[in-house]
Amino acid sequence: MRLTYLATYPVKSCYRVEADAAEVEPWGLAGDRRWLIVDGDAKLVTQRDTPELGRIHPEPRDGGLLLRASGAQDLWVPNPSGETIDVRHFFLWVAAAPAGQDADRWVSDVIGRPVTLVHLDDPTRRPVDPEYGEPGDRVSFADGYPLLLVNSASLDAVNDWLVEGGDEPVEMTRFRPNVVVSGAPAWAEDGWIGGRVVIGDVSFRVPKACSRCVLTTIDPETQEKGRQPLRVLGQRRRFPEGLLFGVNLIPDLEGFDGRGKIAVGDEVIVA
Repeated sequence: MRLTYLATYPVKSCYRVEADAAEVEPWGLAGDRRWLIVDGDAKLVTQRDTPELGRIHPEPRDGGLLLRASGAQDLWVPNPSGETIDVRHFFLWVAAAPAGQDADRWVSDVIGRPVTLVHLDDPTRRPVDPEYGEPGDRVSFADGYPLLLVNSASLDAVNDWLVEGGDEPVEMTRFRPNVVVSGAPAWAEDGWIGGRVVIGDVSFRVPKACSRCVLTTIDPETQEKGRQPLRVLGQRRRFPEGLLFGVNLIPDLEGFDGRGKIAVGDEVIVA
């Protein structure tokens, strides 16, 4: 089994950044979901209610973030420092640093609603909810866990079901994974829950499967919304925990001084 794909999402719910290698930090892949867009009530904004976020292509660079979108001028946003505000990430309040009025105006114009861009300058401020991990675990602005792993054979199975029902197959990017593995049978990942997977030299705990939401029905390239693949998951992958596809990961960096590295082509072992 091998690692075949790596991606981060620097601004939560915006476009992905694909890579051949990534540094692993206690709270996920370096640069993943460290920025968040919130509304006037300081509540997170995602593609669940604002698909236009997918138009924003962020590019992390030393010292900040370059924002790109079709029809808009590129904007350089330096990492903010100093002042923080409390923002609501689902049910948690987290202190984050505002990016400034220029960034707010740029993002607001692109998505068509007034919002604020913030940066999680110190990821240790947001602990994992006890429901999701163990004391000491950390996570950035990801939903609940540091990483999401998807098995390419499971996507093949979903696409077979879609074609059988007269629908078009979907790309893996609908599921917004951080890592994709190939070489395992479809749904093998169901059996990894509660155990570990080792990617290259880095070990990860596998706490639970990922319950999917309406975000999977939005085409990441066009922002058009449909009914699939959520409908077929409801027919074929419905469990008490939800409509399951993929598994969550928590890095175990003991012995790595808090950092590790993984790369496309690395061997993946179920431990």
